[in-house]
Amino acid sequence: MIKGYIFDYGATLDTAGCHWGKMIWHAYERQQVPATWQQFREAYVYAERTLGRNLIIKPNFTFKKTLDIKIRLEMEYLATVRNGQSIWAATEEEFEQKHRAVVDDLYEKVTAITAHSREVLQQLNEKYPMVLVSNFYGNINEVLKEFGFDGLFADVIESAVVGVRKPNPEIFRLGVKALGLPAEEVVVVGDSFYKDIIPAKEAGCQTVWFTGEGWNDDKYDESIPDKIIRDISELLERGE
Repeated sequence: MIKGYIFDYGATLDTAGCHWGKMIWHAYERQQVPATWQQFREAYVYAERTLGRNLIIKPNFTFKKTLDIKIRLEMEYLATVRNGQSIWAATEEEFEQKHRAVVDDLYEKVTAITAHSREVLQQLNEKYPMVLVSNFYGNINEVLKEFGFDGLFADVIESAVVGVRKPNPEIFRLGVKALGLPAEEVVVVGDSFYKDIIPAKEAGCQTVWFTGEGWNDDKYDESIPDKIIRDISELLERGE
């Protein structure tokens, strides 16, 4: 019995299950940014840690502005001189050109993916109440408005606001409480096995693993999630 849904946001509704690091890396490849995969990984981790430690992203920042900042941090890491040399010896003009090209590339793709996700969620919302549970920077409500998701969720539980982050199962319990349903009647949909599927199971929920290209080549016990999907539209085929 399914009576409500909890959705993750990042890499679930905006990248179709693809890890954000891989999503950005493929844009780097398409736009021919001169860095290796390992060098990019270092830059990506640096940017994420910087955003996590510092209140750089403001509640009113759009996704495009957030993406702009994230990519700039990564590229600045690549262009910074260490021990007399840098990974990417870019001129200011080249830096700005590649930065804009990557941001525009990614934003176009995310706009298309979120449009597809929104269509599916609008159909689900005709039958089920939905809540969003996300590790985000404090501006998730602005991002939801940007891509037309506002109004679809009964509540939005954001880590930066509630002070609880995945993989702590308590953040999913907050989502269940917001729905006002027994946990066993709630389905959690997320891309991360470690941050979504495992803690949602611990919270007593059913789980749907939206799997795409991961950050690593880790193997997971695929018997743990109740369902595995590769396109969000497969949620409409459940038949409940």
